[in-house]
Amino acid sequence: MGLRSWMGKQISDWLVQDSPASGSPLCDFDRLSYEIRPGDVILIEGRSRVSEVIKIITQSPWSHAALYVGRLHNIADPARREAILQHCDARPDEQLIIEAILGKGTIVSTLRQYREDHARICRPRGLTPKHAQQVSNYAIDSLGAGYDVRQLLDLARFLFPYGILPRRWRSSLFDHNAGMPTHTVCSTMLAQAFMSVYFPILPVIAHEEGGKTKIYQRNPRRFTPRDFDYSPYFDIIKYPYINLESGTIYEQLPWHDDGVVCNAPGDCFIPNGYIPAEINKQHTPASLADIAAKTRHSLRLMKHRIRALRQQTGESLP
Repeated sequence: MGLRSWMGKQISDWLVQDSPASGSPLCDFDRLSYEIRPGDVILIEGRSRVSEVIKIITQSPWSHAALYVGRLHNIADPARREAILQHCDARPDEQLIIEAILGKGTIVSTLRQYREDHARICRPRGLTPKHAQQVSNYAIDSLGAGYDVRQLLDLARFLFPYGILPRRWRSSLFDHNAGMPTHTVCSTMLAQAFMSVYFPILPVIAHEEGGKTKIYQRNPRRFTPRDFDYSPYFDIIKYPYINLESGTIYEQLPWHDDGVVCNAPGDCFIPNGYIPAEINKQHTPASLADIAAKTRHSLRLMKHRIRALRQQTGESLP
């Protein structure tokens, strides 16, 4: 490995290194992994340095997109199953995704590696099982393609409102080379996979004379992860950590009702001017002793707050 390649790898590894998970989960990963099906796009709110850059560029929390291809037995073509095994040592029961990663290119990964990340499913509405298999096949055929860093930089220049250079000048976004690309980014690879079966993501719709309408495929090099979230042709499926589907279950959640609010786990405070209020929990009636205990606790909080305010204003304490 030459010096240039070694330095590039070191920079890539630094950019893709994940920061620690927040510890405050938003997604029920077990349910998501149970419900996901081949052909679904999974959006990830990444935690790496390059993810933060992509979020700023795209003005979206979604920094990464991957295609779920299922388990090995979900891939009908034996040759493509073999191609999967050549790129990863997957167990028969392992849930697999195909994604393009900076420093690694287009690879096969396991779904469980995103267990600690905020994720959601974008499901192509009405996509037939036959076409879902073809979309997966296109992604499998892309394995081994490099990651197109230049395209990422050109996309940043294109999305920013102002730039020193014209947006089209020497930009890879407007290349017209046909054939399977040797380098790609995550969203472009997915867009091309769905375009291979003429499934719309954000098509260009032209109204012509005589009331005719023509639909054109959009330039796949300009797609970002947020476009799958924005597309009206994909259903957004969320599996929140707290399931609210059973009526008024939110009334029974174990809220901390002493006035404490938090910026993040471990970073909590009581706001100035907080006035305790009893919450009427119809499904969990409190006893008189419980109400009396909460009232005494609330009075202590109020007294503490009044003393703090008087100290700030310089008034004498009682």
